Amino acid sequence: MKKYISKFHYLTQDLPDRSHIEQTEIACKAGANWIQYRCFSKNDDELISELNHVASICDDWGATLILTDHYHLLDKVDAQGVHIEEMNADFEEVRNIISDEKTLGASANSISEIRRAYTSGVVDYIGCGPFGHTDTKPNDYPLLGIEGYRYIAEKMQQEQINIPVMAVGGVTISDVEALLSTGIYGIAVSAAVNLSEDAGTAIKGFYTRIY
Repeated sequence: MKKYISKFHYLTQDLPDRSHIEQTEIACKAGANWIQYRCFSKNDDELISELNHVASICDDWGATLILTDHYHLLDKVDAQGVHIEEMNADFEEVRNIISDEKTLGASANSISEIRRAYTSGVVDYIGCGPFGHTDTKPNDYPLLGIEGYRYIAEKMQQEQINIPVMAVGGVTISDVEALLSTGIYGIAVSAAVNLSEDAGTAIKGFYTRIY
């Protein structure tokens, strides 16, 4: 089942002064149509309670809601899918649990990981990164940069790997044009919006450059 995948993914994050509910409302009002809820600071009951509010906002604005990793909650909240951050995850097992109706996103740092996710036959899109330095998701993976995505896009074309790939990790608004020129599908951002002076204006800026 082919799923709709937005070219711009907005990720919430744990912030000291703004809840995930507030982040979602700001993003949706600014035009975001794809919200990835990324929270690792709450227990399941707290997640469900917050997600019910987040889902209601997304529903009001017609935005897709994706959970980061918490696929065990998909049958308890009104979300359209899950993004798995573990690159070595068993995607077939996750797909069997969530059903074909839900969207399944995978993470990758290289063409080999993209190849593995694609050949599983059950992944709908891939977040590939990090593009640059990121404090949102600290890791030791090599930074891809513009040339890294250009290489990945070229290899995908050569191997006829037809799946949306999102650049993620340290992407700023000034990087969008160069990243899209590599041939990748879209952009995923968190801190570039959440830590900006005006989150709503930042989202509108990304949309203007992507679309």
